[in-house]
Amino acid sequence: MNDVDPFQNKVSFIDQLRFAFMDTWTIMIRNVRRNFRLPQLLVFSSIQPVMFLLLFNYVFGGAVTDGSYIKLLLPGILVQTVLFGAIQTGVGLAEDMQKGVVDRFRSLPMSRIAHMAGRILADAVRNFIVVVLMLSVGYLIGFRIENELHLALGGIVLAIAFGFSFSWIASLFGLTTKDSETAQVVGFMWTFPMVFASSVFVPVQTMPGWLQVFANNQPVTHAANAVRALLLGGELSEVWKTAAWIVGITVLVAPIAVFRYRKFT
Repeated sequence: MNDVDPFQNKVSFIDQLRFAFMDTWTIMIRNVRRNFRLPQLLVFSSIQPVMFLLLFNYVFGGAVTDGSYIKLLLPGILVQTVLFGAIQTGVGLAEDMQKGVVDRFRSLPMSRIAHMAGRILADAVRNFIVVVLMLSVGYLIGFRIENELHLALGGIVLAIAFGFSFSWIASLFGLTTKDSETAQVVGFMWTFPMVFASSVFVPVQTMPGWLQVFANNQPVTHAANAVRALLLGGELSEVWKTAAWIVGITVLVAPIAVFRYRKFT
């Protein structure tokens, strides 16, 4: 006869989930505090997207549209910002492996997923701060939200969730390279083509036909169009496409990244 109490097993599994959540929350708070204790990190991670916004708006805006370029540009820059912010997740994990932080965590009775998930959530918090800053700068140079408040807030949430999903990809690259400099180079290698061959900076219709095929069927274009629709009004079908990309990437890549992390711990 099986002497194992099935109810006890269920409670044990719930306890494991609870401890994993608590450990993840602790690591997230650790990284959020670290970001605020290193103000230069927040400052420099904010300067780059602000420079992109100002330079593209004032240098290229007149050549692209008739004065309304900021409406096209800012939602796209928000997507670019969270995507570039996701790269820092992989860089941070690779740096933790270099410095032996992972070895110290390994000696503690903590969930193995907590380190990676906590880092990703902390970077999502940082992305939120930068997105709010970008909207503030956009307001100063003429951008106005033209949609209902709850939809506009949905646009911010969607952008953060998009960055969250790509943080898992960056984590996988960071764990694979195990070197912060290499992780950063690899991160920009796969994000730059996706950002610039998309609707972030220019309408896809202005691109060569062969490039339009790629631009119209990749997640960055869907995300940029979805954020525009939520902030300014328009067709919401892109929102569901972006949500599908977010769920698909997370469901596919997160287990692989977790498995890769467990191999090192």
